[in-house]
Amino acid sequence: MIASLSGTVQALGASEAVIDVQGVGYLVQASQRTLDRLRGTGSAPVFLLVETQVREESITLFGFATEAERALFRLLSSVQGVGGRLALALLSTFAPDELARAISLDDRALIARAPGVGPRLAARIATELKGKALPGAGAALAAVVAPAPATPQADAIAALEALGFRGPEALRAVAEAEAAAGAALTTAELVREALKRAKG
Repeated sequence: MIASLSGTVQALGASEAVIDVQGVGYLVQASQRTLDRLRGTGSAPVFLLVETQVREESITLFGFATEAERALFRLLSSVQGVGGRLALALLSTFAPDELARAISLDDRALIARAPGVGPRLAARIATELKGKALPGAGAALAAVVAPAPATPQADAIAALEALGFRGPEALRAVAEAEAAAGAALTTAELVREALKRAKG
């Protein structure tokens, strides 16, 4: 079984990459998150963790930039009705800690936002994986349970959630607004910038 690959990126597709390892090209299926990390690496060496799935008619390699992604992939693949490509669709939609948080909080509506995941399958994922050791779940739940510090960022996230943003969306919007401004912003400025970017 192939557990990891170390080489250079030979080609990138919409959902896969070819990793050249000493002249041998390995076709690896990957999430958009992992593919994004591979873009622009050029001839620089890259390292991917790999999950090998063997079927009667094929051998498929799934590549991951982080151990958290691979661990979640394995758990998702254990759920009936979730194949490798659907597990990658979930990992392309959510960061590992976001997905772990959604499962831990039984947020089926959020899970169902991944392409190809309907309400019934989202319910099955939440039910079968809730209570299992999910990568990133501890940190994700701590962020939910622990009182948020009184900072402009925390207040802006709370304000966006009140306006209908989901937790991960609000967090991402505030981070992007702060990065775009390149300077410290007040709560009102953060909310204004985040809303402007969301509408744009």
